[in-house]
Amino acid sequence: MPTALPTGGKNLLDPNNHMLVLIDFQSQMSFATKSIDAVNLRNNAALISHAAAGFHVPTILTTVAEKSFSGPMFSEITDAFPGQALLDRTSMNTWEDAAVVARVNQIGKGRVVLAGLWTSVCIVGPAISALEQGFEVHVIADACGDVSQEAHDRAMERMVQAGARPMTSLQYLLELQRDWARSETYELTTGIAKRFGGAYGLGIIYAKTMFGASEGH
Repeated sequence: MPTALPTGGKNLLDPNNHMLVLIDFQSQMSFATKSIDAVNLRNNAALISHAAAGFHVPTILTTVAEKSFSGPMFSEITDAFPGQALLDRTSMNTWEDAAVVARVNQIGKGRVVLAGLWTSVCIVGPAISALEQGFEVHVIADACGDVSQEAHDRAMERMVQAGARPMTSLQYLLELQRDWARSETYELTTGIAKRFGGAYGLGIIYAKTMFGASEGH
């Protein structure tokens, strides 16, 4: 029988063991996105962006044909990374862009977390490519969207079958925090949750306002 230890599993995310790649969160791409409401999509994109920025996760921001066709990246994302350059591409597959791959190699993490538009094109491409090159890939499913629910679901299934690991936006934030006793990031995490965490965030606001509650001990 194995011995239980009070330690987190090596497959869990922490701020130091991965990079985040945010792909094509742009106006033109969002117009045709039907698998998730645009308000929820923008909110979830903001949540993971502010989580990554707050926990100092190396993050790549990349667009496709920003000036000529697809438009600017969501301000909810760029506001979290003020002054960071966007890597603009012509390729639909981020992993086929030399500048993006150079940045991936510069960061030097073997675990990649992906989110963006559209799931079946701009996320499937880098996910499968990175997996084939030996990277571990996680996909934040509710921070991705596609032209239909069918397209999104089949894309997620295809990536999971190839070895990608699905997760959600709030899960990403809370996995980075992991322990409420980590006081140095407690206010950061609860602050992001209150702004972007939907009903969970409202619950935090209520508990703290009405009872002065705290998750830590």
